[in-house]
Amino acid sequence: MAQRPRVTVLGSLNTDISLPVPHLPGPGETVLAAAAAIFGAGGKGANQAVAAVRLGAAVRMVGCCGDDEFGARLRDGLTAEGIGVAGLRVVPGVASGLALITVDPAGENSIAVAAGANGHAGDAEVAAAFAEPCDVLVLSAEIPAPVLGAALRRARAGGVCAVLNLAPVPEDAAGLLAERPDWLVVNEQEAAALAGESPGGAHATAARLAARIGGHVVVTLGAEGAVLAGPSGTAALPGFRVSAVDTVGAGDAFVGALAVALASGLGQAGAVAAACAAGAAAATRRGAQAALPRPADVLAATGFCWPLPAG
Repeated sequence: MAQRPRVTVLGSLNTDISLPVPHLPGPGETVLAAAAAIFGAGGKGANQAVAAVRLGAAVRMVGCCGDDEFGARLRDGLTAEGIGVAGLRVVPGVASGLALITVDPAGENSIAVAAGANGHAGDAEVAAAFAEPCDVLVLSAEIPAPVLGAALRRARAGGVCAVLNLAPVPEDAAGLLAERPDWLVVNEQEAAALAGESPGGAHATAARLAARIGGHVVVTLGAEGAVLAGPSGTAALPGFRVSAVDTVGAGDAFVGALAVALASGLGQAGAVAAACAAGAAAATRRGAQAALPRPADVLAATGFCWPLPAG
């Protein structure tokens, strides 16, 4: 390609507090952490932006943070990765987003999020997302649904490919699906919630959701890979077997990688396969952004040769 693929991410920024625990706590249960808490940068949007830049894209991050020390660190961290931050807005008197994460020995996690400044995203962020051209716009649901809807409408009007990651599934999910994103990425539980079904039938659920939006749907299945559905039919993309230690950032690595692959012109199945490899590689290291892979990391963990140079 003559230039790096251009990805804009409109989403959340959080500080993550991660606790390694012997098992995920149940209702009313207190579990003592197996080691000290780890503080790190996170938020689905910021994670996806970091994943995309490390895998070769030119990336802009759009969102909100608070006028606190956490917000300053989040901005500085993105800048250090080479991500454009002109679209980040500081919200006075509001705390930056915060996530509390527990991770069990198998790498499975449970996450609670205080949205903070992320909940103040609005028209200004939609405008900022389109202030510069991009090949792919990535949207995720830790910011208000009306913002996502407005961005989807503007992307469709401008012919911009939009990747919508409905994690978590918002209350107005049906309205967002009605905006017909080009790509919808959800895990098996999220797909079932969107379709009003019980988890377990990923192929059929993906096909129904794809018909509903008139575009492409990817249902991620963790170590088992992903299901891709769209106008050309439904296909299963196998996962990559790795020794997982922490799955916190794996889904965001998948979404960021998918955006880069699509923006670089890879075919649909090839782009999803590349995203599966990036997600698997992220699960082999602890943390969210700290674990997001570069091409050499993807190759070392999975044997998959990333089709673009490092960012």
